[in-house]
Amino acid sequence: MENDVQQLIDLLYDMIDNAKGVPLGNDKCIIERNRALDYLDEIRAQLPSELEEAKKLMAARAEYVANAKKEAENMRQRAQNDAKHIVSESETLLTARQQGNEIVRKAEERTREMYRVANEYTEDALKRTEDALQAALEEVRMSHRQYTEVSRSKMQEALRGKTVQTENLED
Repeated sequence: MENDVQQLIDLLYDMIDNAKGVPLGNDKCIIERNRALDYLDEIRAQLPSELEEAKKLMAARAEYVANAKKEAENMRQRAQNDAKHIVSESETLLTARQQGNEIVRKAEERTREMYRVANEYTEDALKRTEDALQAALEEVRMSHRQYTEVSRSKMQEALRGKTVQTENLED
């Protein structure tokens, strides 16, 4: 989907970039309004799917974190159970507790690392989606400004032409 939206934005950009210039207006051009609006409609239609994909990524991250916590809890439970079955001699018991604590500590570290990685991935995916949306919005705004300028220019030219024709008829 991202490629489809990006491709539509590229097509819209190319349309504007390759548009014929308006005489005496270096920063103005003429574009096919319906084609540009079709591109924008397609972009608008596909953006909800982009947002839905971001939501799925967030849900996958939450599931990933929940599984990591469950795994850590299972590891902690196993460590506690193992510690209960170890012979009650003080040195052996002390060693078992240390091993259990080490397993728990490692599991907690792993959980934190998994959570950090999942957050970074989700943050990156959301940032890329946000950047794509921002770029599309800026393209739309620029196209709208250019269209408005061209339209005003043509309207003024048309009005000037009628004024000259009216003056010629009166003479």
